[in-house]
Amino acid sequence: MNKEQQELLDEAYQKYCKIANSVEEPDYEIHVDDPHQNCTRLMTTDEFINKCKTNTEFSQRWGLKIEERRLSEKERIILAGFDYENRGGIGWNMLKESVDADNSIPRKLITITHNDIKIESYEQIR
Repeated sequence: MNKEQQELLDEAYQKYCKIANSVEEPDYEIHVDDPHQNCTRLMTTDEFINKCKTNTEFSQRWGLKIEERRLSEKERIILAGFDYENRGGIGWNMLKESVDADNSIPRKLITITHNDIKIESYEQIR
């Protein structure tokens, strides 16, 4: 994740913390049970991000949309600098093997949208 995306995540999380801290009674939509402390607590940053990724309503509530997806073979070939339609005599299997063997070619697209700002970045899959 790049710096600009992290800033969007931080901004949304700070908004969440501010609102969640102002709620007098625990709201189980925004608080988490902590059985070790026998109370409710705010979500950690990671919990907040994961819930935004997996729960559309929660994501919409905080105005943070996080999408991650694997890139298609075609997208990876184009990112590698090859003309997908006109391979110039390079065989399809050879081209695929070459792109798959190159660890510098990203395999995942991450898109983060917050306050009508959309930032995309590419990453390797770990």
